[in-house]
Order: sequence, then structure tokens, then C-alpha cells
Amino acid sequence: MKKIFRLFQWVLKGAVFFTLFAFALNNSEDVSLKFFFGTQWTGPMVLVVLAVFTLGLITGVVGMLPHWWKHKKDLEKSKTELHQARASQKLTPNPQNASTAQPVKAPIDAQGDIHGV
Repeated sequence: MKKIFRLFQWVLKGAVFFTLFAFALNNSEDVSLKFFFGTQWTGPMVLVVLAVFTLGLITGVVGMLPHWWKHKKDLEKSKTELHQARASQKLTPNPQNASTAQPVKAPIDAQGDIHGV
């Protein structure tokens, strides 16, 4: 099953590559970009489209960074709480008290996913 999945990934990557390659060959005409104060740049349309695509990717990643950092912080906090809870259970001198200890619950986000799982 794993080999089929890897084969599917390679076929998908190949399809994306050849689609983009065909797009580049079909759009090799020059295009002029006019900037402020009368300056302009002339170059292949493919470079313009690639540059805009790259800027879109960068914008998306930068927009997601605060969300990723928040989840990383929550995961580290959960790991610390779990480590402290396990340490306090090991240091309990009376085994009867250990059975009454409540387990630490991992924080759950809006979609119902447990962080770090």
C-alpha cells in the first residue's frame, strides 16, 4: 500500500511539472510591467507569473506564522504540564493518593483536535 501511495505521489508531481512546463512554453511572449515614475520592465510572461505565484506563497506563509507559533506554544505548555504531572505522581509517597490523582487533559482546539497528536 505504501508503494502505491509513493507511486501516486511521483505521478502527481510529474503531472504538475509537465503542466507548468507546458504553461511556460505557451506563454513565452514578452510582457511589459509599468512601474511608478515612467519606469518599466520587459520580460517573459512566465517570469511574471512565477514571481506573482512566489509572492502569494510568501504572503500565505507569513499570514500563517502567528497561528503556527500559537499551536507550538500550546504544545510546549501541554508537554510541560504532562511532565510535571508525571513527576508529581512518581514522587507521591503514598500509593493510595496516586490512584485519586486526576489525569492532565490535553488542550483541545476549535476543531476538536488534541494538540501534539
